Amino acid sequence: MRLLERKPNGDLAFRESTRTDIPAYAILSHTWSRDSNDEISFHDVEAGTGEGKAGWKKIEFCADKASADGLRYFWIDTCCIDKRNNKELTKAINSMFRWYQKATRCYAYLTDVSLHDGQDAPQLGTIPWEATFKKSRWFTRGWTLQELLAPTQVDFFSLEGERLGSKLTLQDLIHDITGIPHAALKGAPLETFSRGERMSWTSGRHTKEEEDQAYCLLGIFDVSMPLVYGEGQEKAHKRLQDEIDKIYRGHDSDQFVVGFDRLAIPEAAQFVARENELAEMRRVLHGPDFRSTIVLHGLRGIEKTQLAIKYITQHKERYTAIFWLNANDEGSLKLSFRNVAQRILEDQGASISTSALASLDLDGNPDQVVTAVNAWLSLKTNTRWLMIYDNYDNPRTADNLDPSAVNIRQFLPRADHGSIIITTRSAQVNQGYQLHVQKLQTVKEGLEILSNTSKRGNIQIDRGAIALVEELDGLPLALSAAGAYLRHVTTSFSDYLRLYQASWLRLQMTTPQLSSYEDRSLYTTWQITFDRIERQNAASAKLLQW
Repeated sequence: MRLLERKPNGDLAFRESTRTDIPAYAILSHTWSRDSNDEISFHDVEAGTGEGKAGWKKIEFCADKASADGLRYFWIDTCCIDKRNNKELTKAINSMFRWYQKATRCYAYLTDVSLHDGQDAPQLGTIPWEATFKKSRWFTRGWTLQELLAPTQVDFFSLEGERLGSKLTLQDLIHDITGIPHAALKGAPLETFSRGERMSWTSGRHTKEEEDQAYCLLGIFDVSMPLVYGEGQEKAHKRLQDEIDKIYRGHDSDQFVVGFDRLAIPEAAQFVARENELAEMRRVLHGPDFRSTIVLHGLRGIEKTQLAIKYITQHKERYTAIFWLNANDEGSLKLSFRNVAQRILEDQGASISTSALASLDLDGNPDQVVTAVNAWLSLKTNTRWLMIYDNYDNPRTADNLDPSAVNIRQFLPRADHGSIIITTRSAQVNQGYQLHVQKLQTVKEGLEILSNTSKRGNIQIDRGAIALVEELDGLPLALSAAGAYLRHVTTSFSDYLRLYQASWLRLQMTTPQLSSYEDRSLYTTWQITFDRIERQNAASAKLLQW
């Protein structure tokens, strides 16, 4: 990395650094002049020229800000890279995300935003320069995407060199401009966002060279590749996608790719963020290349299944194959394995001629189907699969004498690779890492579910809504059931709460076997919906009873 230093006499000098001896430095984020000859180049600094160019003002700005922040060195892309050297240019572009990430300070210098903009007639509730900030060319360039996301802190400055704010203090405005989630602006790991979502952040952004539309995303996906200017945008993007696939799925993944079947996954009820639980799942499942298993256990209706679905939605690109299995009982599990075998044969039939799956009779012995699928999953180079065993609520344990209890070990691949998620109400499943999924912790989270499922807005100030959320005690499925009812019935939250309390008392008398508070809450919300269906259509209600 080549850094700049401004000497006491005002001259600029380079400092060459290796990866192990890079001092603290500031870094500039800006938009290049439409005429690149206006910028200070590597040759200008070497020759001690360039003070007459328009770009000299950026050099002075960055040097002044770095000095004020106690930093001796700074980096600017216009002049710190010798672009005549293709090897150096390739290395720099592949390293640039990391350079911005490790900078002590990052200054975003917006030369098209002035403190004087809009001062004559500012719109009520806005800052004078907000309109020109939103239209700044900085938000339309491909390379500034990584310059926004890589550093811990980005400070924005006007044409006059005055600080406008940081990406944290201006995050609402930046989110409105770019569509980038607040979490990403706050520094959440980029791997927590799906491939498609990260790709979408370049929408409306442009680069001078068409290939840079792909190259500017190298750091966003933490991949490296050679630069081939002249190959065109389509080929550059194809190479980028190939490199992403290698990182996520491995080099020999094609022979194990099975298409993602969204229909095999149950419909998810309304979901609240649960960022802590998702982060813990990522930590466990994204570890070294040996088998990782996580058990999501908790009460009925607590969002275990939804949590697994959300994880898949965010990280499906990491896996060559994702299979969802119903682990409620042995019969359901064996049927799930049959469906898995069928999908493998449909997508990989030509490449498994020597596998036990190739000659398998899917309608034959179900135990043989389970064995054949697990043998395929256990192949040495088939390492990037994810299996979800959902609703494993009746595990065979020393304390469980139920003859229909399931021994999940019979259905797990023997391989020491791959990833497994198990959802269960039992805390006795001794497989892998245990993650206790608990009730929602705040009324705000409950109101979010209730608002989204009922399609009613501004409920944060509705006392009836708040009382209902408190009554349902942080159970997401009960809140979703209540919201679904209120979406179709014109009644107030307070009236629904009275219905709920009356139904609760009736259920206590008629169904004493529901011993847990949580089960009673869920069945009470379902009973209210059933009662309404029965009043409107007795035949439909009878069908539901079956």
